[in-house]
Amino acid sequence: MSETGPGTPAPHREAPTPDPAGTPSGTPHEAVHDPRRRAYGAGRALIAVYGVFALSATARAGVQLVRDAAEAPLAYGLSAFSALVYVVATIALAHNGHRMRRVAWAAVVVELVGVLAVGTLSVVDPAAFPKDTVWSHFGQGYGFVPLVLPLLGLAWLWRSSPARIAQSDR
Repeated sequence: MSETGPGTPAPHREAPTPDPAGTPSGTPHEAVHDPRRRAYGAGRALIAVYGVFALSATARAGVQLVRDAAEAPLAYGLSAFSALVYVVATIALAHNGHRMRRVAWAAVVVELVGVLAVGTLSVVDPAAFPKDTVWSHFGQGYGFVPLVLPLLGLAWLWRSSPARIAQSDR
């Protein structure tokens, strides 16, 4: 009998085995097991870009809120919100697991809705945004990367889906 303690590896859990009909057994969270790491190739580059945006948006929002919070509270609050979305998306995209993939989907969808909403409002009513945010004018100040990034994130999440990959391997 072995003991589990500090320095002792946790026991390995097997992936669910399909029944004769070809459907995986186990709970829905264990229905499809993908032992590959999430971030290879394009995924790794995407996560790196998200990480850069998480750092830059956090730094920008921090400086704006500390230095000039009263000057444009809506714009600077949205900068802080976008920073939080980028941090959550970066962490969720980098992790391998069912729950984190759901968090990644949610974060990237919120990011897309945010950049479209803020981008549209900043063009239609520039007075509402006297100072730019990361998402102002659809991310114009960042070379429109904030507009393209969630589209790439959604495409990568769909393409790297363990369920979709398992379905195509049959």
